[in-house]
Order: sequence, then C-alpha cells, then structure tokens
Amino acid sequence: MKKRFLKNIEWSILVCCLILLIIGMVALYSATQENGNSELKKEIVWTIISIPVMIGVIIIDYNTIAKISPILYVIFIIALIGVLFTEPINGATSWFQINEWATFQPSEFAKIVFIIFFSYIMVKLQNGDKRETNRFWKLIVSIVILAVPVGLIILQPDYGTLMAFLVSYIFMMFVAGVDKKLIIIASIIVIVAIPLAYFYLLPNHAKTRIDVFLNPDLDPRGAGYNVIQSKLAIGSGKLLGMGLLKGNQTQLGYLYPKTTDFIFSVIGEEMGFVIAMLVIIIYVILITKSIYVAKTAKDDLGSYIAIGIAGIFTFHMLENIGMTMGLLPITGVPLPFVSYGGSSLITNFICIGLLLNISARRQKAIFMD
Repeated sequence: MKKRFLKNIEWSILVCCLILLIIGMVALYSATQENGNSELKKEIVWTIISIPVMIGVIIIDYNTIAKISPILYVIFIIALIGVLFTEPINGATSWFQINEWATFQPSEFAKIVFIIFFSYIMVKLQNGDKRETNRFWKLIVSIVILAVPVGLIILQPDYGTLMAFLVSYIFMMFVAGVDKKLIIIASIIVIVAIPLAYFYLLPNHAKTRIDVFLNPDLDPRGAGYNVIQSKLAIGSGKLLGMGLLKGNQTQLGYLYPKTTDFIFSVIGEEMGFVIAMLVIIIYVILITKSIYVAKTAKDDLGSYIAIGIAGIFTFHMLENIGMTMGLLPITGVPLPFVSYGGSSLITNFICIGLLLNISARRQKAIFMD
C-alpha cells in the first residue's frame, strides 16, 4: 500500500514547486540587499514551517479533510469578518498583525478552505449525478457559498483575491457539469456588469488602476509609475539579464514593491528572458499536471479540489506576470512560490500537498490514458 501510495504521487508537481521556490529565493536575495536580506530570511523561515504542513496534508486522506471543511469554512468566515476591524495596511484591512515581523492574511487560507468546502458540498448536492448541478436551488447554494467570503473580501478591499475565488469557482463549476448555456448567460452578465461596476461601484483608486492600465502615461509619476518601471526592468534584462545585484531598477529603488507584486520584474531584469521564460514554462507544467490530477482522481471530490487549485495557480500566474508587463491591471496578486509572503507560501504548499494527496490515492485511474 505504501509503495503504491508513493508510486502514484505526481512528483513532477513537487519538482516544479521547488524550482520556483529556488528562483524566488535567488531573486529575493538580490532584491533585499539594502535591508540585510530581511525578507529572504523570513521567507526561509516560512519555508521551514510550510514543508511539514505540506507533508501533513499529504498524509491525511483528503476525504477526511473535506469532512471537517464546514467547520474550517465557518472559522475563516469569522476571521474575514474580524480582519475588517484591523488597522489598514496599504489601504486594505487584510491582515492580522501577529508580532513585529509576522502577519496573518485569512483571505489566502480562505481560498483553499473555500475550494475544499465547495467541492465537498457539490459532491453531496450531486449525489452521483452531475446533472443535479443545474438544478436552480443547487446553483443558488453554490453561489451563496462563494458570495459570503467574496463579499467580505470586497469590503477589505482585495480585488486580486476576489478574482482568484471567481476563477477557481468557474473551473470547478465547469468540471462539475454546469450547463454551457448558463456559462454563456453568466458571461453576458459579466460583460454588461463590468462598465456598470466601473462607473457606479468601484472606488476611485480601483478606477485609477484601470485607467492607468489602459494608459500608464496618464500619471507617469503617480499611479502609472510602478508599471512603467516594471516594463523598463523587464525590457532592460534582454536575453541573459544584467546579472544578480546589477539591475538598475531593482538596485536603485525604482521598482516597488519588488519583493512581492513585482518579483517577476526582478527576475526579468537581472536573470533575463531565458530564466523569465523558464518560470512561465514551469507554471504551465504545474497547471497542466494539476489538471491531470483532476482528470485522474479516484472520485469527484478529488477532481473538484484539484481543478480548483489549478484555477488558483492559473489566475495568479497570469495576473502577476501580466501586470508586471502592463498587460493586466495591477491588483497586488503574488506569484506563487516566488513572491515574498508567509500566508501565501503556506497556502501554496497546502495546495501542493492536496494535489500530491489526491494523486497518491488515484489507484488504477492513473493508467486510464
């Protein structure tokens, strides 16, 4: 049993994770020279904490984890309410301050709790028949499960995490067998809602980000400054990069925040197109393997959890890299395993642990293709 368990594990997922982590550590080393590599040292500590957490997630059967997900869901809804009463950091009430150097961001953990709980409820609602997904009241249940955490995250506000929830929900609903007509209707509603939200719902700073995304030169020394510096950094790296500790935008302080939102810009400037493209390729492999785990899972629960995680990784990769190149609006979304951040890192390792957990219990499903 133990031999089959280890043999079935999709080890390539773990390899992708470790390569990204190493590249991120190197980038953080270069980006944090002026403060004695403070963030790098913290990231190493968070990595040491994250690895045993991941191992624990691998060992415990994901069906057992799913059974306690209703409790976890309630706990994190309470946490998302509580964080609204904290002091804002960078304009958002998204973090609990634990001590001088550590913070806790409940919305990061809420993403994976939502995926597990949603998957668990969907399996119960379907009762073995995916056509049940399209029953009106069951669709309403699925929307409510999503709407509660999303509504609280909007109040923070944290639109990047909001989008991560929506993308994972869409991925899971698609695999759960939602009627394609409903997808088309929902798409039309979103298209109509976007301009309405822009004019009547979005706060001024969110509108500014969209305006600057469409034309960074509107405010080159203000809202457009970061994306302009990011594009300069990536462009100046050329094929092989300017070299570690030698990037102009990185080392002279023009790139901000270079350890989180714009870590890919550091990689592009100092390591060049080759390493930047390698990062993208590794993410594509990671996402592809996550989808394969969803396809070969032994049950619908494992399939929904894996595809939800694939949705999160897909959104974070596209949004973070896209915004550093000026292709998407800046939302403050971290790059998994590469950007600095304790809550983000632990959550990502939990995601990897769940994928390995599901793949290890595939039994004969792995031999279907």
